[in-house]
Amino acid sequence: MKVIEIAGGGLAGLSLGIALRERGVPVTVREASSYPRHRVCGEFINGVTEDTLKNLGIADIFHDALRHHSTRWWMGSKQILEAQLTRPALGMSRWEMDERLRIRFEDIGGRLITKDRVQPEFREGLVWAAGRRLEKKSQLLGLKAHFEGVDLNGFLEMHIGVGAYVGLTPITPDGSKVNVCGLFKKGPRAKGVNPIVDILRNCGLDTLSNRLEGARMDPVSLTGISGFQLGGQRVLDHFCSLGDSERMIPPFTGNGMSMAFESAECALPHLLNYCEGVETWGKVIEEVRASLDKKFQKRVRLALQLHRCLTHEVGRRVLSSAAVAGVLPFGWLHRKLS
Repeated sequence: MKVIEIAGGGLAGLSLGIALRERGVPVTVREASSYPRHRVCGEFINGVTEDTLKNLGIADIFHDALRHHSTRWWMGSKQILEAQLTRPALGMSRWEMDERLRIRFEDIGGRLITKDRVQPEFREGLVWAAGRRLEKKSQLLGLKAHFEGVDLNGFLEMHIGVGAYVGLTPITPDGSKVNVCGLFKKGPRAKGVNPIVDILRNCGLDTLSNRLEGARMDPVSLTGISGFQLGGQRVLDHFCSLGDSERMIPPFTGNGMSMAFESAECALPHLLNYCEGVETWGKVIEEVRASLDKKFQKRVRLALQLHRCLTHEVGRRVLSSAAVAGVLPFGWLHRKLS
């Protein structure tokens, strides 16, 4: 049995490692940081199926995850949409999710090495799941923090501002703690102890900013990322790349974590064939890329088109008018984007 090494211990890397270990494959995961940790994400999984989670051997990890059924959207201070999701989204903080996956991987014999940044050097059996490639010219900024004292009434919220959008997600059963995660364009440096509140005002989201100003932010949870692009990434030649290192869907979809799990599932049968000596490493790379394209290409293309609408003045007006008039095909879009 050949061995697999995975660079990156995020959702794609750990879930793939668990799935391979469940099938007897020796696996080492190398992670540049440590656990537990906060990550910039919406902290709800929109789209992943029970079958995918079972196939990866991690379905029971989400036995107590929140089930989100409804969403509300605002354009500035005006609510433009209230809708039911076509299937529930799973809610859990990344702090808890990553830690549960880590424990499962090590419990079943996986070897995890933390604070170990792998250099991108080609070798057979190396799966690259180490996250996005650095794009220094990118003007995108992601920020997230946990707040207490923000009542969502059980809804997922989406707030669309000028060149930005922000999602609010309950992450405790009683709704007492809320994740606030937004995508912004870089601008003047925010001042004060709560930079999210300042940035929201700069984006025309004064109503949301006022709500959060009266809430309590957990400063430890405040996390940011920059230097990234959406869509297809600059995949390294001759590498088996998964998750954010392969492509990134715009975050308004809530589908990024689902894609991490789905990409691990796409790669699983081909890696098993390699480990059993049935396929060459070169063939594995070809087949994994083809599988990922088939699974995600149309989904990400549609999401990028909608992202441009959400961050463009004319697109926002069209979207708002369609939603208020009741002609926005939300159910169809939700199915296509998850």
